[in-house]
Amino acid sequence: MAGKKYAAALSQVDRSKTYDYKEAITLAKKISSTKFDSSMEVSFFLNVDPRQADQNIRGAMVLPNGTGKSQKVLVITQGAKEEEAKNAGADYVGGADMLEKIQGGWFDFDIIVATPDMMGQLGKLGRVLGPKGLMPNPKTGTVTMNVAQAIEEIKKGKVEYRVDKDGNVNVMFGKVSFTEEALNENFKALFDQISKVKPNSVKGAYIKKITVSTTMGPGINVTVE
Repeated sequence: MAGKKYAAALSQVDRSKTYDYKEAITLAKKISSTKFDSSMEVSFFLNVDPRQADQNIRGAMVLPNGTGKSQKVLVITQGAKEEEAKNAGADYVGGADMLEKIQGGWFDFDIIVATPDMMGQLGKLGRVLGPKGLMPNPKTGTVTMNVAQAIEEIKKGKVEYRVDKDGNVNVMFGKVSFTEEALNENFKALFDQISKVKPNSVKGAYIKKITVSTTMGPGINVTVE
């Protein structure tokens, strides 16, 4: 059945055309056929070599209209910062006790925020957290003394973007249930951010291709402006 739905959705996409991003978002919403509220995703295919340090693009930003997904935040800290984290709305807060739980296979959270003084202990779990993309990083604002601000941004709809080994960046930028206006604003903010972090060493076209899609939906080619 899923194959038929995909084929039906694909038949409505003109594969020979690149769409204006607003047109692409309208079309993606229209042809989404899942029974749940699908995520809207964008993929940027970049002319970068992630093996070069300055081209290994990574960062985070708060989308204007959030993502529609609530994130469970675990804060690894100690002392007075524990109280700050609890007051700011963290779902879980702790130090060595939480690290022990993770070691034992507990992963009931989406993102970790840690204070710098805990990174030594947290680093020992690199083999467990690294492959899952859960290791906090200063570049994405998840290693910080300003715990309250980090939690607030995540709860508002902060997204991380990171280039994969093939030079692609894939980011969720909302849900099908969002208004087109909200999705357009989120897409534009992401596009502007990815454009802004273009490495100086990149020669020629930086963004080679952009596609927009929904969960289990076909990719729609977007004009690179």
